[in-house]
Amino acid sequence: MSQTLKITLVKSMIGRPEKHRKVLKGMGLTKMNKTVELEDTPSIRGMVNKVVHLVSVEECTNEA
Repeated sequence: MSQTLKITLVKSMIGRPEKHRKVLKGMGLTKMNKTVELEDTPSIRGMVNKVVHLVSVEECTNEA
């Protein structure tokens, strides 16, 4: 059983600082309403905390 996060970009990155844009691109979020599923690791949690005002996060449990 591995833990994943479902992250959706809900606000535009237009006018945001370059650091925020790089974090979003690093997570694979390039367009509005795009959703990605990433492993729940401390590094991903840190990235989410930097742009929490731009994204929607949902915890998912994948049973293999």
